[in-house]
Amino acid sequence: MTRLAVIGLGNMGKHHARNYAAMTGVELVAVCDLNRELADATAKKSNCRAYYNYSEMLDKEEVKAVSIAVPTSYHKEVALACIRRGIDVLIEKPIAGTIEDATEIIAAAREKNVVLQIGHIERFNPAVQKLKEVISEGKLGEITSIIARRVGAVPVQVRDANVIIDLAVHDIDIINYLYERLPEKVFGNIGKAMIEKREDYAEIFLKYGNRSGFIQVNWITPIKIRNLSVTGSKGYAELNYLTQELIIYESNYTKEMIDEDGDYVIKFGIPNKTQVGVEQFEPLLLELQAFVQCVRTRKTPLVTGEIGLEALRISLDVMGQKRDSVGEE
Repeated sequence: MTRLAVIGLGNMGKHHARNYAAMTGVELVAVCDLNRELADATAKKSNCRAYYNYSEMLDKEEVKAVSIAVPTSYHKEVALACIRRGIDVLIEKPIAGTIEDATEIIAAAREKNVVLQIGHIERFNPAVQKLKEVISEGKLGEITSIIARRVGAVPVQVRDANVIIDLAVHDIDIINYLYERLPEKVFGNIGKAMIEKREDYAEIFLKYGNRSGFIQVNWITPIKIRNLSVTGSKGYAELNYLTQELIIYESNYTKEMIDEDGDYVIKFGIPNKTQVGVEQFEPLLLELQAFVQCVRTRKTPLVTGEIGLEALRISLDVMGQKRDSVGEE
């Protein structure tokens, strides 16, 4: 039985607790939040103990691993407190608010030989995993561009991060994951349309040699959209993060010579459309199951601290303040 706890019961933390409580082979020992009412209610629902101070919880409870879902500005403090006790940690994205804090967390985890996984949840989305498989098998040919749209209304629970750190970091990581490399150049257009103190919209261009990634994120669109599209030399793919649908359009074209110099024209016919079968699961459940497996086997996580650091670094590059704290106003 793997004994775990959750620190921070906000938008994501409460779902960590829910999933752990329902998992076989796992004992959710305790949950912790400054909001006593929330901690008590979650503990009652999950049949575990409630704490309002994480240091007290770590002193009193014997746990093997912890999910950290506190605000970004507290990631370093809470993570180091767990790591120094030899406790494996899953930190909700982003890994930290600054490059320095992230580097310190990674170094401490390496020194203590604890598992450090970062909660980039979209890597565990079944549709993303299937898309990764399709690309690896060469069904889309050579990928030339990946475009992501992650837009919607302002989330009331996010108060210490801007739209780049809260939203774009997901697609920055996914595009890196699909290309299996980091961008050579990063360009961004960011601004404040509705929120005075934090950026609430951005368009980001990532250059990977002759390949590219484009990300549109905002908190000003009245409908929620979570889409990803991939263009390759043999076809095109559309992915919906929310519905976990994946559609492939296989290119159907012919080349016709037009003169003796070898010039030709390409004529496209109707593409072959296929809705790829995706077995649907809650991405967070798959992420937590993978974390527990790493805790038990000491296997390297799919999303390491170093991967989380690179996603943060690119996000800060977009913001043009690599050395400044995320959410600092």
